[in-house]
Amino acid sequence: MFVTGSNKSPIFVFGSVNIDVSARLNHFPVPGETLHARDAGLGLGGKGANQAVAAARLGADVRLVGRTGDDPLADFAAAALRRHGVAPDDLYRSAADLTGLAMICTDSGGENTIVVVGGANMTIDATDIARLSPLLTPGAIVLMQCEIPMDTLRAAARAIAQAGARLILDPAPVPEDGLDAELFALAELMTPNETETERLTGLRPHDTDSARLAADTLHRLGLRRAIVKLGARGVLYSDASGHGFVPPFAVTPIDSTAAGDCFNGGLAVALSSGMDLAGATRYAAACGALATTRKGAAEAAPTRPEVERLLATQPG
Repeated sequence: MFVTGSNKSPIFVFGSVNIDVSARLNHFPVPGETLHARDAGLGLGGKGANQAVAAARLGADVRLVGRTGDDPLADFAAAALRRHGVAPDDLYRSAADLTGLAMICTDSGGENTIVVVGGANMTIDATDIARLSPLLTPGAIVLMQCEIPMDTLRAAARAIAQAGARLILDPAPVPEDGLDAELFALAELMTPNETETERLTGLRPHDTDSARLAADTLHRLGLRRAIVKLGARGVLYSDASGHGFVPPFAVTPIDSTAAGDCFNGGLAVALSSGMDLAGATRYAAACGALATTRKGAAEAAPTRPEVERLLATQPG
């Protein structure tokens, strides 16, 4: 299906880098209580970093543009990115800011609480867009998410369009006041899940028909191509030629943390290799499904041989 490193269009990620500090507890503490964790972990996170790693693990050449602090957490992030095949050369180190941090606690029932400190991610601005813009070429694919300031995201979307590049926008997390019309017009494609789709359209998709209605609403808002992710119920894709549906892959999930980011990384790789929307959506869905079979964020991203084996054993 693919030849390693053969992506025809360059892939860029403009977005967030976090360090995830996770702890597993028997139960969540009440105010004033101190608990010992059963175990803990430290890993690479942030939707930008996760999506860059997901694409790189599939053999694509990808560049990540963003910010960290100038601290030990930034060193950890740089080392983790290199280990996964993403050079950290395009990350600006800001001495005035802390590297983004997510503190994740999970109880024995699998529920979690997450506290995010945006840190350097929330200072990404026009100077970072100025570092991205000269890299862009017509047809290049750029992945963005909503973990950076919205004014910067809008300005970056304009720069991407001006360069003739193609924007895949993961609208996560959806801002409290939603997304403005300009972003629907500038993005070639958005990939909301059920919750994000409801925030954007007012419709909560739960099956193929409701996902189709939601996609039609996204088109009326100005979006050219839409992918509505239904989790374990599959994926609907839609563009001017109509709608299509990818049924779920039969896997045994243990952790859905990385599913959305691995979906988007796989989607970028497939589209950059010349696949149509139907094929790219199925390839991305296989990436997301495999990511649920292992723990972690960036560490859960599948390799290209793993994805191709799943596609071969569960033909569509």
